Amino acid sequence: MLRRDFLAQTAVPLAASMVTLPRGLNRSIRPVPTPSQLAWHQNELSLFLHFGVNTFTDREWGDGTEDPAIFNPVALDARQWIRAAKAGGFRTAILTAKHHDGFCLWPSRLTDHSVRSSPWREGRGDVVREFTEACREEGLIAGLYLSPWDRHEPSYGDSPRYNDFYIAQLTELLTQYGPIGEIWFDGANGEGPNGKRQSYDWSRIHGTVRRLAPRALMFSDAGPDLRWIGNEKGTAGDPNWCMMDPAAVPYAGADGPGIIDALQHGDPHGSVWRPGEADVSIRPGWFYHPAEDDKVRTVLGLRDLYFSSVGRNAGLLLNVPPNRSGLISPIDATRMGEFGDLLAHSFSHDQSRSAQSASDNRGRTRQPGRVFDPDPSSHWDAPMSGGWLQLDFSSPIQFNVVSIQEAIASGQSVSAHRVEAWSGSEWSIITVGTTVGARRLHTFQPVTTTRVRLSIMSALDSVRISRVGLFKMDFGD
Repeated sequence: MLRRDFLAQTAVPLAASMVTLPRGLNRSIRPVPTPSQLAWHQNELSLFLHFGVNTFTDREWGDGTEDPAIFNPVALDARQWIRAAKAGGFRTAILTAKHHDGFCLWPSRLTDHSVRSSPWREGRGDVVREFTEACREEGLIAGLYLSPWDRHEPSYGDSPRYNDFYIAQLTELLTQYGPIGEIWFDGANGEGPNGKRQSYDWSRIHGTVRRLAPRALMFSDAGPDLRWIGNEKGTAGDPNWCMMDPAAVPYAGADGPGIIDALQHGDPHGSVWRPGEADVSIRPGWFYHPAEDDKVRTVLGLRDLYFSSVGRNAGLLLNVPPNRSGLISPIDATRMGEFGDLLAHSFSHDQSRSAQSASDNRGRTRQPGRVFDPDPSSHWDAPMSGGWLQLDFSSPIQFNVVSIQEAIASGQSVSAHRVEAWSGSEWSIITVGTTVGARRLHTFQPVTTTRVRLSIMSALDSVRISRVGLFKMDFGD
């Protein structure tokens, strides 16, 4: 049986992926996710909404000189955005409350460069409020992006003054709009209107979020809760650990040798739990551009992104920019709905559920049948190496996708694994892999068999596998 990998991911030799804990490191203190991080893992999909003056200037980065009078999305309907997100299976939505141009989508008391100076809603509108209310009404988690770089604000570059200004804006967003689930930062740090660069007070920024929104997750290159995956292609590394060494990426925007590798792969010996979020746009650009209406990703392209992000133990953050009317364009909305339907259909029938028995090489005391249990906290226990789990079927099944999940509430452990199928006379390897984490997806040519075996080749610690799923997906390519 030949393996087909339509994602063209790089094969990693098993020997290269085998890792051991440093001598003297107590396994009992290995990092685990917080409750908020655990919920984020389970949600898998987040929507990014790049919207602002760039939408009307047809630019990606504004320079801060834009006239607020250009902002007038006459048909803006945040509920349409969120309903499109729900149709795609997204559970979180993140809005660009302020991008690098400094234009605020809420009537900030700290600047006139905001919706208050625009003709939209006669200067009485508040995009952030309409967005957060729509999220609450539709049951999605609301997130906000507040660019540290501000090309309009005169105090930018006068570090103490601008840090005060930025903290005050962050405080407005965290105190006036109800619960915020994710705060999205980046390390963009160009020149301000005075030609100066800014020194961001990240410790104070993070402390403000912890104080005002203790359950909110913070994203940036350096975390502290979620890390950038190191590219804007929606592709996680392989292997991909949720653990990180915080010194590897000391602050957002840090540059230097090894940083992208650390973001892509994490660190099996890292001291903090900092999973990767893979951001990518449904269009070539991040803001809406009419010329890109015929360049929206296909549903198969979105499927591939899902496998290269969620399927490699990361979260997918897909940008879908509202247009100049203030709506998700029909083609984008349609594509999101098709994507949601594809995922729902593809993963609706788990053939592992029809297994007649489950066994392992340590006896039934390890409860291998728990891999059928939908409870993510129940699991099959396996040793650090050499453990295997076998599923037996009374009649042949056919599948081309394997989904494996660890019970990550107790940490991430698997560093190398393989899946085999019984040919009638011998075991044949279907696929091999490195890390598992929250979810690992493998694809290959359809396999027909009556027995499937998952083997753990190496791990950092005792292995806890919560789910093994077998699916038949129509790849259509």
